Amino acid sequence: MQISNVQLINLPKVFDERGNLSFLEANKHIPFEIKRSYWIYDVPGGEQRGGHAYITTEEFIVALSGSFDVLIDDGRNKQRISLNRSYYGLYIPKGIWRSMENFSTNSLAFIVASTVYSEHDYQRDYSQFLMLNNASQES
Repeated sequence: MQISNVQLINLPKVFDERGNLSFLEANKHIPFEIKRSYWIYDVPGGEQRGGHAYITTEEFIVALSGSFDVLIDDGRNKQRISLNRSYYGLYIPKGIWRSMENFSTNSLAFIVASTVYSEHDYQRDYSQFLMLNNASQES
């Protein structure tokens, strides 16, 4: 998988004087069925989350509150994407290394995933990730 497959996706916005509303729907706004959702919060200053790739899982990450950066890496190219609005999110396909950092105070990261949790789906060794991705990109 290449970094060019990562997408920033705008979500619908319903404006209302009482407060705005945004939402997402599987296979409509994001390109997969949602099997799991989770959120990351109360991240201490200077800490990083993620630091892995998935073998089969696709994810969509939204900053519901505050801001943070998502660093993506396909083994050849790297990119930093700042998330700071609740009406767009970052689609990350399988096979892309990701980490999250620079969390603002009271930030809330909401993530939906295409698979149920499985420790076996994680690729946590960066040097192994580089070997596998560079070999598959050369094929």
